[in-house]
Amino acid sequence: MGVDQGTDLTESRSDVAPIVADLRRVFATGRTRPAAWRIAQLEGIERLLVEREDDIVQALAEDLGRSSLENWFIDVAPAGAEASYVRKRLRRWMRRSLRGLPVNQQPALGWVQYEPLGVVLIVGAWNAPVTLALKPLVAAVAAGNCVVLKPSELTPATSRLLARIVPEYLDPEAVAVVEGDGTVTQDLLAQGMDHCLFTGGTEIGRKVMAAAAPHLTPVTLELGGKSPVIVTADADLEVTARRIAWAKLLNSGQVCLAPDYLLVERSVRDELVARIVEAVGRFRAEESSPGVRIINERQFDRLAGYLATTRATVVLGGGFDREGLTVEPTVLLDPEVDEPMMTEEIFGPILPVLAVDSLDAAFAFVTSRPKPLAAYLFTRSADARRRFVAEISAGGMVVNHLVYHYSAQVLPFGGVGASGTGRYNGKWGFETFSNRKAVLVKPFKPDPRFVYPPYTDRAVAILRRLF
Repeated sequence: MGVDQGTDLTESRSDVAPIVADLRRVFATGRTRPAAWRIAQLEGIERLLVEREDDIVQALAEDLGRSSLENWFIDVAPAGAEASYVRKRLRRWMRRSLRGLPVNQQPALGWVQYEPLGVVLIVGAWNAPVTLALKPLVAAVAAGNCVVLKPSELTPATSRLLARIVPEYLDPEAVAVVEGDGTVTQDLLAQGMDHCLFTGGTEIGRKVMAAAAPHLTPVTLELGGKSPVIVTADADLEVTARRIAWAKLLNSGQVCLAPDYLLVERSVRDELVARIVEAVGRFRAEESSPGVRIINERQFDRLAGYLATTRATVVLGGGFDREGLTVEPTVLLDPEVDEPMMTEEIFGPILPVLAVDSLDAAFAFVTSRPKPLAAYLFTRSADARRRFVAEISAGGMVVNHLVYHYSAQVLPFGGVGASGTGRYNGKWGFETFSNRKAVLVKPFKPDPRFVYPPYTDRAVAILRRLF
């Protein structure tokens, strides 16, 4: 769910085959299929998040340097809400769904039967290492699967914690937490998993898909991209600035759904920028450091490189400290469109702002680039909103706010094109990890002879009328 996982899928050095083999044996017993087992796992996830919240928050603070409130908001609350939502609806989702059949199939009964896929792999990400592991886990166990959960090695305290506590709350013979780097992911995929959900960067996502291909393992890729924000002249600029600043500062900007760049109608650009600068200052008034924490040296160097080479005008921030791995929240005006920060996902606290002369120009800019994970529009115009929804392709979109669609269980979450493939959240996650099996049942009678050869002219006429 970001720029990259920080690891590569190189030559395998791990031994996970016995773990996967044990999970397959458990799945073959049918233990994970009943609703009672599935609900027990969901209840376990809910209890884990409540009873071990302090441990989770502490581990996240150690790995990411975030506040307790931010850790709860980003990692604890979304996963808990997802587990509760799915648990309350699961029995209904599991029921077979009857389908009306056409007259040429009658008499017959047809339905869709949801069945678990088998042993599935979930590869988490470092920027939200609990929620991006447990939300997909909710979907996988709700669908009745055995699961291998591979947390990100870039958040070692959180990874160790998940490896220790998940077996305490979920069936340890059906849900295995496997720690390690990209070689472990490679080895797991080599076992021929029944599904893989990977959250991370586009480049590693390509390698995950390539590693899954020899085994025809279906993959759900939750990636990232450059999520644009378009602001029209009639927007409420005070609210718009506040919401953009909040979303950009979330997790130091290391969020796949963060606003990546702004396209603002020229007549209001300067006022909006001034309000964003004011909002950032207000939000960070009690912070002791001018910079925000970046996950590691690799990501820090990338962001510092953007700032060191940009030809844009700096109106806020622009500083960085390698010793503390911090980058100041930064607002830039008019970067060149071929700068690295305008061609690569920023995934940090840097916000480029470009002026546009019209909504048409903004739409043309966005549609000329790879499809983003999210797209945002701030406007009072119903016509602009309709055009935005109709003309911009993105994994998801929000009008007059940002990010919130991720936590809406009634909406699917995922990308399109280079920003990902597949969906989860609520019932979409249950369906992603289920085989939607078509079932058709017919009686022995009637069994009309005209459907079998040799075909008379009359039989052909009847068949052509029916089909």
